[in-house]
Amino acid sequence: MKFGNILSDLRNKAHITQKDLANILGVSRGTIGMYEIGQRDPDTETLKKISDYFNVSVDYLLGRTDKKESEPEIDIPQEYSDKYKVTKKDIKQHDEVLEHAQAFMMDDKVGEEDKEKLVAVINKLYWDSKAKNKEKFGRKKKKE
Repeated sequence: MKFGNILSDLRNKAHITQKDLANILGVSRGTIGMYEIGQRDPDTETLKKISDYFNVSVDYLLGRTDKKESEPEIDIPQEYSDKYKVTKKDIKQHDEVLEHAQAFMMDDKVGEEDKEKLVAVINKLYWDSKAKNKEKFGRKKKKE
């Protein structure tokens, strides 16, 4: 499969418009259209942005492999992952939130059991807030 077809397929599965993707990547809607019909190829930086956004490898985008990158193993609630595409950006933000929270739990005043409970609550709050934002802004819903 060619890059343009792969990009179009990923974009359609994510339920975003060419204009939405153009805004995300910092290019024009026409550029996305030209990518999708094979009249233009993205530069290296744009290719990386596309790869990161859709959580696939550059090799996958270029049609060099059928294997998408595997998802990192983190605790994503089933009801969230069933309904929404989890992107690398989502995972990176999640990890940053947990890192900041864990910095507050470095002292011995918080027991291990309490730390685990706090991480579980933060995890739930994070994914619940992501779901509310995606509902509000209507992006990246999977077909139901």
